[in-house]
Amino acid sequence: MWSKRFTPITKHKYVIIACFIILAYLMPYYVLGEDTHIRVHDNLDSNIVWYKMLAESGQIFTLADVTLPNVINGLPRSALPSAFDAMVWLYVLFQPMTAYMIGQTIMRFVAFFGMYVLLKNHILRKNNVPLISAGAALGFAILPYWPSGLLSIAGLPLALHIFLTIRSSGKATPIYYWIVLCLIPFFSSFILTFVFFLALMGLWWLFDWIRMKQANWTFFAAIAGMTSIYILKNYLLIYSMFFESGFTSHRNELDLGHKDLPGTLDLFLHNLINAHTHDLSLHFLIIFPIIGLALLVAAYRKLKPKQLIGFFLFNVFLSLWYAFWYWEGWRVVKDNFMVANTFNFSRIHFFHPAIWYLCFAIALTILWKHFKFFKPFVVILLVLQCWMVFQLNEENKYSEIGTPTFKQFYSESLFQEIEDYIGDDQSNYRVVSIGLHPTIAQYNGFYTLDTYNNTFPLSYKHKFRKVIAPELEKNAKLKSYFDTWGGRLYMFVGDLGKHYMFTKKSKKTIDDLTINTGALKQLGGDFIFSALPIENFKENGLRYERNFVKDNLPWKIYLYRVVGSE
Repeated sequence: MWSKRFTPITKHKYVIIACFIILAYLMPYYVLGEDTHIRVHDNLDSNIVWYKMLAESGQIFTLADVTLPNVINGLPRSALPSAFDAMVWLYVLFQPMTAYMIGQTIMRFVAFFGMYVLLKNHILRKNNVPLISAGAALGFAILPYWPSGLLSIAGLPLALHIFLTIRSSGKATPIYYWIVLCLIPFFSSFILTFVFFLALMGLWWLFDWIRMKQANWTFFAAIAGMTSIYILKNYLLIYSMFFESGFTSHRNELDLGHKDLPGTLDLFLHNLINAHTHDLSLHFLIIFPIIGLALLVAAYRKLKPKQLIGFFLFNVFLSLWYAFWYWEGWRVVKDNFMVANTFNFSRIHFFHPAIWYLCFAIALTILWKHFKFFKPFVVILLVLQCWMVFQLNEENKYSEIGTPTFKQFYSESLFQEIEDYIGDDQSNYRVVSIGLHPTIAQYNGFYTLDTYNNTFPLSYKHKFRKVIAPELEKNAKLKSYFDTWGGRLYMFVGDLGKHYMFTKKSKKTIDDLTINTGALKQLGGDFIFSALPIENFKENGLRYERNFVKDNLPWKIYLYRVVGSE
């Protein structure tokens, strides 16, 4: 009797163990809360503040592309996430760190179960080894994903499982598959990954139609349905791009992709080996060699591992495509077709993690099935890969690097002191930051003239450039960075380069700042928050007020008032 009661547990023991490991991976968020160390790049310095700002703006739903006055004297609403983005509503309902924690939890468990059912029901269906399916899915689930992507990368295996099921089952597909298919768009980005995913599904449907001379309309309905939901979700972005006159995005002047052929090939190898910062798959030390070993075993056993070879070559192609997108030869296309210049078609490389872990599972299955003495080796490899990935949880990684915690980064009590000192409503003055991410000021309610966003008016970029033009002339790399991309409208200083996190421990000073204070005044600039002392502040039409510092927070803010020439 007892054995029957425990049968469901023993049958799914690897899944249960994996779930406990995922909970352990997530535990720092739940235990430490705002004292957790989390990623700064494209996270603390941007997306978290975008969600918070939108949640507090009163402009979540709008039929026209209104502006938010908090940023650059009017940031277009279309520059921020969609009203139908699930993360927006997490930030509406919860405090930012709680919303972040919930997002991480959703991402990890969907990644695990999506990869697990994809392997079990499709990829390894005839040769499924529960230990391998659960182990590979666990490794995939705890990868150091870009946090704000939510299911953009982590949800790809689940989406593929659903589409494969609909393709094979047709109208007999259970209703809950359709429900999940309709939910995924609200937790993921069309522009980042699913535009490519759905394009591939569409090509697959077309290939099936040509090959079988009969259209699978249920499969087509799934593709068209999900695409339609994404279009509706992104209605405001589409409206601003195609129907609103007068708004020209700074992306129209993007001038990326000038690598020569050797540089392009170096980028290809780097991406193939190390992946991209937003889709790290940690595949080179273990997964890469195991794929090679599995191919040798397959050759010895005279097998035809078409899946493994196909997935591996597809990933090689993705790295090659990613690298060649930045090859100078593409400039002819980008210069003549605006969509090729403003839309990053290389982002299909975000498929890498899912494919590497499919390859890992297939390779381990080949070893497991064809040599008994490889079985302990397979277990060791799964443990090593998952342990290596587990060590890169955000608290471990960023506490070791030494970046601030969530609470330290935004330093609310410190910036409350600055607000109290200025003594005016935050909407009545404008600030910029030097040596500091402007989103810190934005998070604390200040109205900033500097920012980091995916899109904003090109005309404003030109006006802001006048403020920092003298400093850009001092540093060719900064000048190129701002002029060819320019997503960061920062108060760049030639001597500081691309460094925006100078703490109170820094001994550095800004000895020769040269900014166009007149242009800053024209934009409405009233104060500068500087993480470093500006020695020649008087020469720049600034007046030093005082500095602000707290024992338990990392920043020392030097407050300067913009007075112009007196």
